[in-house]
Amino acid sequence: MRPNINLRDPALYRIKRAEHHNTGTKWCIYPMYTFAHPIEDALENITHSICTLEFEDQRPFYDWLLDRLREGGLINAPQPRQYEFARLNLTYVLTSKRKLKQLVDEGHVTGWDDPRMPTIVGLRRRGYTPESLQLFAERIGVTKASGWIDFSTLEIALRDDLDPKAARAMAVLDPVKLVIENWDEAMGAGHLEPCAAPVHPHHPERGQRRFMFGRELWIERGDFELVPPKGYNRLYPGNKVRLKYGYVVECVGADQDADGRVHTVRARVFPDTKSGTPGSDSVKAKGVISWVGAADAVAAEVRLYARLFAVPQPDTSERDFLEELNPESLKVVRAYVEPGLAQAHGDERFQFERHGYFVADRKDHGPGRPVFNRITGMKDTYGK
Repeated sequence: MRPNINLRDPALYRIKRAEHHNTGTKWCIYPMYTFAHPIEDALENITHSICTLEFEDQRPFYDWLLDRLREGGLINAPQPRQYEFARLNLTYVLTSKRKLKQLVDEGHVTGWDDPRMPTIVGLRRRGYTPESLQLFAERIGVTKASGWIDFSTLEIALRDDLDPKAARAMAVLDPVKLVIENWDEAMGAGHLEPCAAPVHPHHPERGQRRFMFGRELWIERGDFELVPPKGYNRLYPGNKVRLKYGYVVECVGADQDADGRVHTVRARVFPDTKSGTPGSDSVKAKGVISWVGAADAVAAEVRLYARLFAVPQPDTSERDFLEELNPESLKVVRAYVEPGLAQAHGDERFQFERHGYFVADRKDHGPGRPVFNRITGMKDTYGK
């Protein structure tokens, strides 16, 4: 008796009298995968047939069948060879097609191209580049030892690929109004001061991006505190910060609604401190924050995608894998972005300064409706 059970009367065909979606009722007999696999490899002139480790026990049958076919002159020599390696297990990712289909069918995601899905269309819509995936594959290599690759390894490869390519831009994702009370007195009523910044700090040949600084700006809500914690160097009453590419301002207070939520931060500007001008460092400020001008900012929908699953190794326990979904995997915010982003085209990638890397959504973004997807943050902060 043969010691390998795969060589004991292997099943070559199955018979099923049912309508096929392509051939209708013309056929009722179909080859089994184990039988079809080596024959298809030979017909397609495959030299290295790469499989996962569960096919290792099938290799003797694979070789035996091809040996017989070659002896009969039915295939060309040299014949294909099968090589097995451990499958790629990436934390926080599920690749079972059956279970991904369940996510789509039951509406847990918006479709196969949902940017949280590990599909080609999903990864592309999320903003992943072919080069980042190739870099990831080169770094992890191949092995026969089973294990899990941390998702942060993929994100590091993604950032390393995007950093030298992505144009820079400023965006405010959780906006609060900043009003400069002495602007009209210091700069002139209704004055808008043009400001500029490099499209990419390491590629001056890519030019400058331009935007306006005025009396009213949008800043991040997290860049202001009424009562600052220790070590906080951003805006709070009495503190000075530099508005990046713009001026130094000093906070003089804030207005709150009936629930105590700040809706307006008030400040005064130091008019001779514009970045890049003589005397710009005459007023010292420890903190630097980003902003967009209320006069020319563009309102945009920004989709903050996170990992689809909340556990590192989904579907490996006795729990239903649906219970392991991350309820915070998508947050949609109404943001303000630089005016130049109104002309962004679908699939164009940017680094929103301080926030991470974003891509214009290839499906929903368009004239009059800017939509950006977060590809990845500036650094790995998941679970921190």
